[in-house]
Amino acid sequence: MPSMTDAQPNTPSRFEHGYASSPDEPGQAPFNLDAESAVLGACMHHSHVIDTVRPILGDNAFYRPAHETIWRAMLAQHREDKPTDPIVLTELLQQQGDLKRVGGASYLHQLASALYDAASAEHHAEIIRAKADLRRLLASAVRTVQRAQEPGADPEAIRSEVEAEMRAERERALASGQGRLNRFAKDGWSFVKETGADAEPLWGTREKTVWAPGESLMIVGAPGVGKTTLAHQVVFARLGLQETVLEMPVAPSRRVLYLAMDRPRQIARAMDRRVFDTDEKILRERLVVWEGPLPATLDKEPDLLADLAAAHRADTIVIDSLKDAVSTMVDDGLAVAFHNARMRALRGGVEIMELHHQRKATADAPRGQRPSLDQVYGSAWITAGAGSVLFISGRAGDPAVTLHHLKTPTGEIGPLDVTHDHVRGTTTVDPSKDPAVLLRNAPGGLTARDLAAVLVGGEPERADVEKARRHLARLVDSGLATKADGIAGGAGGGQQTRYYASARHLTAVG
Repeated sequence: MPSMTDAQPNTPSRFEHGYASSPDEPGQAPFNLDAESAVLGACMHHSHVIDTVRPILGDNAFYRPAHETIWRAMLAQHREDKPTDPIVLTELLQQQGDLKRVGGASYLHQLASALYDAASAEHHAEIIRAKADLRRLLASAVRTVQRAQEPGADPEAIRSEVEAEMRAERERALASGQGRLNRFAKDGWSFVKETGADAEPLWGTREKTVWAPGESLMIVGAPGVGKTTLAHQVVFARLGLQETVLEMPVAPSRRVLYLAMDRPRQIARAMDRRVFDTDEKILRERLVVWEGPLPATLDKEPDLLADLAAAHRADTIVIDSLKDAVSTMVDDGLAVAFHNARMRALRGGVEIMELHHQRKATADAPRGQRPSLDQVYGSAWITAGAGSVLFISGRAGDPAVTLHHLKTPTGEIGPLDVTHDHVRGTTTVDPSKDPAVLLRNAPGGLTARDLAAVLVGGEPERADVEKARRHLARLVDSGLATKADGIAGGAGGGQQTRYYASARHLTAVG
């Protein structure tokens, strides 16, 4: 992808981004023209982005005077609800007498052609603001040096002036949209109604959500149980190459970045089972695969995940696997640092799916035993920050495994007995464990305990019975079942609540 700073020498973007316009001019103020160009280009194409980046940028954030002039022209257009495309801006700047000074119409179109999108603009705006803050601090430091070198300089007066400037700088930062104490703050109504809490799931339904937008999905299991097989199906569904996974819908993605850090050749072989010649165009344009280790671990560079997404214009990142992205999984501090990296990417509109391992001591647990979150390898903070955790239990290479939903955004999925087709790279649900199918095949109906016993394959615990009861209640709510209330115990004994397949359900499948 060409850099905006690779333009012709006589354009306003001739300076390299960094601390100086050339290596021979040390001490120049910090700046990043690529970030400035990216924000301006995104705002030209999507005027609503102006409302997102304006509180971050504040006043006088652009290093290049031409960029500041273009930005103010866009603000003027946006305030009047007018377009901000380069054609309209050319006319406005021509009328103001500023067009030639900013580089002419050709430079405006050059900015608009930058290969960045609206989703990255907020992150780029933060870079611009940080550079502007550094320039302001540097200017203050230079003034302090100059005053200290003046004849008869008064240390106390200089100290007071420095303290006053620092107080003003702190108040300015806190009052702006990018101030650290209110940077992520919003009013209660916006938080409840505009954060996306009611958005459609990325995978699943509103009643049974496997992967919720703005929350990471973690798929856990021992080696060889099909984590990668399942993840690849979700990836291909995000790319539009299939509609459902495990009979549940998957929302489309614009572009997926797959971090193949753990055995990339094996990942390629696994994907190849599902790839056809007709998929070439989509895979070339909408799937990017990073082979091998990252330039740094995510706990050391919390911005790296968001930076990767911005660099590759991805709205979905798959981490395969988590152990290769973090220095160590057992340190609580590093786990929290990784979660910060995860949240920075999620806040930037990037959806995250993570493949992870279980503790070795629990890999040989009995097949029917329900796993728990403490069987996931590493610090508890790793799973605490995840939005959804799927756990696949089974033996390595066994096509028949069980999927447990240990952490749920909404209703729990499963447990599901699933079968991997290792030749085709697909996974199907065993219908014999589908509550709707079980109820339909039970002429005498089922109690919650009856259903729980079938689902867990043995004597159910109280929690299993409650989950089965919720399954049956959802079938009643959807009109697929009816409910006969039980009778409290007495001299003749009680009677449990029983559920029956509705006439509608029987007719639909009959």
